[in-house]
Amino acid sequence: MSATIFHEDLLLRLSNREYTNWIKAGQCLRILAQGLQPFIDTEMRYFHEDLINQNSMLRRPCEKSCRPSGNKLLGACRVCSEWQRVIQTHQRQPQNTINWDNCSPASWRTSHWEVAKAFMPRGQGRVRGADQFDASALLNLINSCGRFHSVDPKPVREVIRYRNELMHSSDFLVRDEWMNHYDKALRNLMLQFGKVPPMATAGQQIKQMLRADLSIHINGVDEMDSDHIVTDLVLGEISADSIVQWEAELLQKRLQELKEEMEEMDDARALSAEELKDLGGFFETNKDLSERFSSELQNVNLSRKQE
Repeated sequence: MSATIFHEDLLLRLSNREYTNWIKAGQCLRILAQGLQPFIDTEMRYFHEDLINQNSMLRRPCEKSCRPSGNKLLGACRVCSEWQRVIQTHQRQPQNTINWDNCSPASWRTSHWEVAKAFMPRGQGRVRGADQFDASALLNLINSCGRFHSVDPKPVREVIRYRNELMHSSDFLVRDEWMNHYDKALRNLMLQFGKVPPMATAGQQIKQMLRADLSIHINGVDEMDSDHIVTDLVLGEISADSIVQWEAELLQKRLQELKEEMEEMDDARALSAEELKDLGGFFETNKDLSERFSSELQNVNLSRKQE
């Protein structure tokens, strides 16, 4: 069984069931993304091949190194303009924004993921491979791209909704009732992918994660003078260091999204400012996290001051 020395602030956080619920819910999204990645990689590869085979213009290279300006692709060459038209044609949810600033248009001809990124939320510009896209990016792709017309968008959007609620939680606490609804939403989504082997595996791992006990025990017998703390999981074991990593990844993601939101329209900035205030209070209470994420917090605050 793995053991590691813990800061007392972390021990206190992990003694809160609703905080461990927040961590577990975030890990379910990571597991979901891992299950979706191989399936979506294959589907988008076929989609890309079909587009090029059906339209000879799309086989040509970009004529002038076209790049988006903001979220607009203006003055594009003939080839990239055709790619733009084709992508718009395959937008499954016409009311959704196409995020051109995610893309490198000159790479549309050679990279199926550059095409996929047009259907994803903003902030994907530097992402290059299937294993780097998170659940939000992949679910929004399924919801938006016509390649996935056979997938019912309702369960997809339901998980997206829960994911957004999770990531926008002001206190990083999730009640058991919310977790029960979240579990149901994930199971409904999994039914859409019953014939996809990685998703079957992901479904079992999510089930185990939702049943997991992330409570902390000192030397396994709660000896408070011990230097070592171990974590026990129902249906298996996981190192305490892994929980530290999960927590860090979730907080890193939230800070990155908050920084991006601060750069958006006025109403989004107002909401983000309130969330930043709540987040600041959380970090003030947890000094270990405040120190660990000091540079990220500074970057978010700088973005706010520049508005």
